[in-house]
Amino acid sequence: MKSNFAMGHEIAERRLRSAPEGADRAFTAVVLAADRTGADQVAAKAGVPCKAFAPVGGVPMVLRVLGALRSAGTVGRIVLCGPPAPILEKLPELKRSIDAGELTWCPSLGSPSQSAVAALAQLGPDEPVLLTTADHALLRPDIVDYFISQSRLQAADATVALVKHSTVVERFPGTRRTVLRMQDGHFCTCNLFALMSPRARIVVDLWRSVEQRRKVPRRLIAGLLGIPGVAAYLFGRLSLDGALKRVSRRMGARLAAVLLPFAEAGVDVDTPADLELVESLFSATGRQGS
Repeated sequence: MKSNFAMGHEIAERRLRSAPEGADRAFTAVVLAADRTGADQVAAKAGVPCKAFAPVGGVPMVLRVLGALRSAGTVGRIVLCGPPAPILEKLPELKRSIDAGELTWCPSLGSPSQSAVAALAQLGPDEPVLLTTADHALLRPDIVDYFISQSRLQAADATVALVKHSTVVERFPGTRRTVLRMQDGHFCTCNLFALMSPRARIVVDLWRSVEQRRKVPRRLIAGLLGIPGVAAYLFGRLSLDGALKRVSRRMGARLAAVLLPFAEAGVDVDTPADLELVESLFSATGRQGS
């Protein structure tokens, strides 16, 4: 009997063979779907065993993310990292997709970065990878395709998606997001990363070293850039391009940013307030389905 990974490869290859001649290689999407802690506030509010299963507009977030990836023209194979195997039984639709080989499941580890490293270790070194999270409830196929198409235009080993903070607050007044306050603008991260070369795996290793600082921008900058970078950041003298060049030199890999025009890309569900926000959007528009 074929493994899930083998079946996943076959499905991805069929999609690639059906693509137009000369089309760029499809990305493998890795979706991180495990909770950071055993007592996630979003999961508790929604009354589900893990955050990824929290329903938005009547559909669990993880199914919305997987639906967006399946509908994206730039994505082939999908790998779901977590949640723990016993929990999968709580969402039969997801379990059926895994059993049918429509997506590959692998166990999560102690943190998102460790889980990402483990998932990437099972992929080919030259396989282009889109890394995202199962709490990206507002993710859409056009967001995915835009990010990957723009990433392909960069002379980089890896790219990170950003959206202007002003774009997010204009669309979602009052929302609280983590903001990187650079000299040339204020930006929100989007939980979308493209790894386009073997050297890009270094980015994930660096992520492991700074993961605990992700919600404190100054500490994040310190972990990425060192003391000189912190000084430049605090005094408002660090541009986005300057920061990326510093990180690239430190990693030995070229990192670039892709600025997205979609406010939704900057909203993930980290808190119960975030869950209420995205639920209100679906309630207001009457959107259902994944």
